[in-house]
Amino acid sequence: MAAVAIAFAPELLLRAQNVRVAFFDVDGVLTDGGLYFSETGETLKRFNTLDGHGLKLLQKAGITPAVITGRDSLPLRKRLQALGITHVHFGTEDKRPAAEQTLAALGLDWSQAAAMGDDWPDLPVMRRSAIACAPANAQAEVLAAAQYTTQRSGGQGAAREFCDLLLVASGHYARLLEEYTA
Repeated sequence: MAAVAIAFAPELLLRAQNVRVAFFDVDGVLTDGGLYFSETGETLKRFNTLDGHGLKLLQKAGITPAVITGRDSLPLRKRLQALGITHVHFGTEDKRPAAEQTLAALGLDWSQAAAMGDDWPDLPVMRRSAIACAPANAQAEVLAAAQYTTQRSGGQGAAREFCDLLLVASGHYARLLEEYTA
């Protein structure tokens, strides 16, 4: 069996053990929050492959990753499609109703939800979820609302850290690691 090199506080694992859906913001969570524009005005985004792999691992563990973002762009759509993420709400400033729509579609409730955000629009979803996470560089009020703050910043592997916590709590981390190291 592969050695597991990460550990989380028991109270975090208890909060997260029944999570079946994880909501993620994009700008500032799955990206560094910067907006890059080409000469033609096209929006460009930089995604971290560690985060992408973590989202894929969640799916393998039976945890549905869902994205709720205030923006919409072709690069974002392509990235989420490549990751197989189908529960997505684009151009959504009021994120709670979008999350409730996803919960209803999955037959889940807030006690089975996790959320990761970095700014005020994420707070309504974070405060209702069983466990909330913020990247290290999140807004102060979001850091205060989070039960877990990552060591990494948004777009730098922070989402992967949260995925790892959810995988450990669900009991799937060691099995998935073993699949890669066997």
